[in-house]
Amino acid sequence: MSSFTVPALDAPTLDPAFEERALNTIRLLAVDAVEAASSGHPGLPMGMAGATSALWTRHMRYNPANPDWNNRDRFVLSAGHGSMLLYALLHLTGYDLPLDELKNFRQWGSRTPGHPERGHTPGVETTTGPLGQGFANGVGLAIAERWLAARYNRPGFAVVDHHTYAVVSDGDIMEGVAQEAASLAGHLRLGKLIYLYDDNKVTIDGYTDLAFSEDQYKRFEAYGWHVQTIDGMDSAAVSAAIAAAKVDPRPSLIGCKTIIGYGNPQLQGKPKAHSDAFGAAGVEATKRNLEWPLEPTFFVPEDVAAFYGQAVARGAKLESDYNQLFDAYSAAHPELAAELCHLLAGDLSEGWEDVVPTFAAPGSQATRNASGTVLNELAKVIPNLIGGSADLAPSNKTVISGSNFVGPDEFGGRNFHFGVREHGMGGILNGMALHGGVIPYGGTFLVFSDYMRPSIRLASLMGIRVIYVFTHDSVGVGEDGPTHQPVEQVAALRSIPNLTVLRPADANETAEAWRSAIRNSSGPTALILTRQNLATVDRNAEGVGAASGTQRGGYLLWSNGDSPDVVLMGSGSEVEIALAAGQQLAAEGRTVQVVSLPSWELFAAQDAAYRAAVLPAGVPKVAIEAGITMGWERWVGNDPAQGAVIGIDHFGASAPYKRVYEEFGLTSAAVVAKARELMTG
Repeated sequence: MSSFTVPALDAPTLDPAFEERALNTIRLLAVDAVEAASSGHPGLPMGMAGATSALWTRHMRYNPANPDWNNRDRFVLSAGHGSMLLYALLHLTGYDLPLDELKNFRQWGSRTPGHPERGHTPGVETTTGPLGQGFANGVGLAIAERWLAARYNRPGFAVVDHHTYAVVSDGDIMEGVAQEAASLAGHLRLGKLIYLYDDNKVTIDGYTDLAFSEDQYKRFEAYGWHVQTIDGMDSAAVSAAIAAAKVDPRPSLIGCKTIIGYGNPQLQGKPKAHSDAFGAAGVEATKRNLEWPLEPTFFVPEDVAAFYGQAVARGAKLESDYNQLFDAYSAAHPELAAELCHLLAGDLSEGWEDVVPTFAAPGSQATRNASGTVLNELAKVIPNLIGGSADLAPSNKTVISGSNFVGPDEFGGRNFHFGVREHGMGGILNGMALHGGVIPYGGTFLVFSDYMRPSIRLASLMGIRVIYVFTHDSVGVGEDGPTHQPVEQVAALRSIPNLTVLRPADANETAEAWRSAIRNSSGPTALILTRQNLATVDRNAEGVGAASGTQRGGYLLWSNGDSPDVVLMGSGSEVEIALAAGQQLAAEGRTVQVVSLPSWELFAAQDAAYRAAVLPAGVPKVAIEAGITMGWERWVGNDPAQGAVIGIDHFGASAPYKRVYEEFGLTSAAVVAKARELMTG
């Protein structure tokens, strides 16, 4: 292969024979990896090799030696099942992904999992696989880029200036989350968002016309996107389309007409090329058809390695040139530069916790209202705290006062109208957090968290800081009835690993919950808030614990002595019911501990001695929560003679909330009766 001259990485045209060899390298790396793993999806990498190679060699700005360079272009493989396409590109362009990792595709301990995982493989921007999610993440990435650019760029100093690219599939654009995100992207005119659509007309079940007959290009034009359709097997045509997309003020969809499984003489263009290994005979037939050596497997020609390897030197120069620009920016705008560096590093303003308000007792307010107050105080000292609501801002109390709403021509504000798009909002929030430099939050009613669950799960899997403001948290919604009264949602959210759920009992616990959410940089946080008013606990009263106990997930809210006869516990709005019951039992001569347990996750993370002090062993326990009882046995125990849970293992009803609570037994009288029963045994 040394007889071939290695062309420049960004050469406008390539010798056809060389280009075919370069693209076949990508294709056959995918084939060999899937065959070695006996599982995977070779079809997409084989069809999209040319389109992505054109993007990575002629347009994308990145530095393989520093995958986290702030001003890099972002690349999202939304069609994450085609992960070997991305792994091949990362390996060839010089990222820290040795060939041995490709040989261990989908194996235990490898850096090449079945679907791309952020933080696991260098160069992977977001965890993808569930279709449509990467599409929505890309919209969030582009929003964050544009917001930071509007805030920090100055004439002559475009220090935030990059594109977001993605490969999306037929399956991606069928998913509702992608359609929601696409609609908002078109409305906001995100001109630096460019998607290569792998239009191969194949999904797992068969050809797309089985269930997909609309003109998707007209649909995207209606969304306000710039749409082009090209021969996706023609790298020059792809490159020209990308160049045209980069100068259009709208987000761009480039329809790449491709052949799935290209090169396999039996399967190319057919649904069976989508997934699964080809088998030894299929691999041999493919290699012979593409005039590729049968051995060794995972073969990378020297000139192809040298061609793609130029990305290392080019990336180093791109970052070096950028650093010179940023140095000049720092000299001209030192305060802005320092703040931008601070935000991109994920740091918080010194003393930010000093602004967290304290609420005086007596008083009464819904925790959603207290949340809005805390949010606005935090926004004064955390300039990159930005977000909004899925068309429920007045109810969710998610508006930052005195700041504009982001719109097509206004990206300097901190408030977002996500529209009635909960699923899209969840995926977009993830992309905003993944970009870095911003702390995003999004609000809706708790019952609609179900629409967001896939995005919440992925945020938890990736360990990114997203804050969810879920209001109208129980049957306390009252007259709106069971369609809007969540009963299973809190338990469902608690079941997601690495999601911190906080259901505060009063205004001061709400302030502490926000403090916890801002501190939590290793995963998302869900704030579960009431519509109905809750009394502010008098923290100065005898026997009352400080609201800072919220930070530990559970704490002794009130007691009238040591060695309790019974422990009463709850979360959120039901804590005041437990407190009233405890005070009644105390008046009867009983020693009682009332425990507020706003976050099971934070409480479980405490040491055993602390948990035992809050929930002492051998003492009868009664828990109350306006939701399903599942899971509370973790805290009250499994012995019905020693522990009981008062909750709602059924749907709610439409009526004023106090009547609903009374009818469903969510009362202090019910807690007192159950406590007496357990104590008398």
